[in-house]
Amino acid sequence: MQYYCEYYSPIGKIFLQSDGCCMTELKFENQKYFVSPSDSAENCPDLPLFKSVCRWLDAYFNGENPEISFDVRVQGSEFCRRVWDELMNIPYGKTDTYAGVAARLEEKYGKNTSARAVGGAVGRNPVAIIIPCHRVVGSDSSLTGYAAGTDKKRFLLSLEGVLI
Repeated sequence: MQYYCEYYSPIGKIFLQSDGCCMTELKFENQKYFVSPSDSAENCPDLPLFKSVCRWLDAYFNGENPEISFDVRVQGSEFCRRVWDELMNIPYGKTDTYAGVAARLEEKYGKNTSARAVGGAVGRNPVAIIIPCHRVVGSDSSLTGYAAGTDKKRFLLSLEGVLI
């Protein structure tokens, strides 16, 4: 069974989705690859996991760097999961480039990895903000896309003290 709830952030409505134990999705309303959870999940705002995630989001949107104290379970290809794992290593208030992420993956796994392939995986991140895909920028520090919109990406980076 899947469950969802809505969170109202300073930059728009966010949908949280869970299997009851772990976060499985965190997406902005109308972002790329967004499918309304109400079609396949039960609205359950009192789920303890959602209360934890909402407290985390409250702290994050208050400019804090809260520790993730809940479980996240994402589905995707092995390559996507490797990219998402690598994004978790980008510290709060810092950015990295698609090429930089690709180079580290190539070094770790010994497979030729392109910045474009990394960009595709970054764009399919199912738990925005928690897996900090907003911290990945172009090689020239440009805001090269964000599934929820570059305006949201700019806001999140600014919130973390990154000047773009």
